[in-house]
Amino acid sequence: MATVGQIIFFTLVTLNVLLAAFIVLILTLAFSKSTSKVVSSNTKPVANLGEDQILSCYVSAESQPNRLGEVSVSWEKTDLGTVYRYENRAPALDGQASAFKGRAQVFPDAVAIGNASLLLRSVRSSDEGEYTCTIRSSVAHGTVSIQLRTAVFSVPTLKFSNSILTSEASSWFPKPDVTWLNQTGNELNANTSFTERSPGIYSLLSSLQSAKVSETYSCRIENSLVVAVTEATISGSGVLGRTFFTFSVASTQLVSFYLNIITSVLCMFYVV
Repeated sequence: MATVGQIIFFTLVTLNVLLAAFIVLILTLAFSKSTSKVVSSNTKPVANLGEDQILSCYVSAESQPNRLGEVSVSWEKTDLGTVYRYENRAPALDGQASAFKGRAQVFPDAVAIGNASLLLRSVRSSDEGEYTCTIRSSVAHGTVSIQLRTAVFSVPTLKFSNSILTSEASSWFPKPDVTWLNQTGNELNANTSFTERSPGIYSLLSSLQSAKVSETYSCRIENSLVVAVTEATISGSGVLGRTFFTFSVASTQLVSFYLNIITSVLCMFYVV
């Protein structure tokens, strides 16, 4: 049987353990209230050179407080410094890298609710690299890193004449591979030629022989960054084409890869 001294000793130990657990709980709750998770829906976006690109950055919904109060936003690029800053409800562009002057902005109405996504206009090859987005307010703060990659890609046009189905794309970089498939997924023989329009940027023309009316074919144009799959259905009046774009691993979560399907382009091309 335990003595009175032993009972007192174990009771004190138990109380100390409970007190320590209570303190840890209080500190955890306090920290969770003062810090919110800043995330991006796409941490490895691929931008089409010459076009505008959104770099996503926002306070996650599950950690966002009801009111952020005054919000400040800072976008930095590892090799160049300040891309854009937003403070006191206005741009704060002192010290902004010259490469981004007039080309970068956030959206004030979105910033007020925790969305600090950056619009980068007319993307250049030199824009490629690592960006850091930081959101600060009196009740929330956090940082996320985004790796921007650049490429050139275009939607192919389709034509059908004399049993020959052609797919022509005006601009691709890096140089892609082209594959044709039938409805059952079997690879078909086709002739593909490339023309270098400018250093490293190619146009392509790919021809599939013995194509049949009422059949659907897939033309897959793919490089290390971008995949364009065009489904071509031949009818009596022409070719119905639908193109889907996907990109190489766009975030750490597999689901984000599928969210990168950015467009479905529907067009009709008449028989020549």
